[in-house]
Amino acid sequence: MHYEWDETLETGNAEIDAQHKQLIAALNDLVDAREQGKGPQEIMRTLDFLSSYVVRHFNDEEAIQKKYDYPDYYRHRIYHDEFKKTVQNLVREINEKGPREELVLKTINTVAGWLINHIKGDDFKLAAYITSRRKE
Repeated sequence: MHYEWDETLETGNAEIDAQHKQLIAALNDLVDAREQGKGPQEIMRTLDFLSSYVVRHFNDEEAIQKKYDYPDYYRHRIYHDEFKKTVQNLVREINEKGPREELVLKTINTVAGWLINHIKGDDFKLAAYITSRRKE
């Protein structure tokens, strides 16, 4: 159940793509921790990294949006903020109830689904806008 990086996820912006690759890798680390039964500590360590990297990536992406005066910045930021809350809630639930199979799987599916849809939708639009601004 690994998530593979391929050209359908490439935005064309090297910085954004590099961070997206890191997010996919972190997601796969969580998949591995779950599938290989690495135990609660490894699952929590992986979750902590994933949730902190999501915040870092969003901050960097929003800085790029500001740099290029992206017209859809506020809507895009709202999506980021909502997703950060979703991840925080998932991590809190796992902290409270323990890294049970169904909670870890729910987290993997939620993060993967949102991330891939966001990349192919909002982030493609952002990258296209940046490319058009660079040509001006």
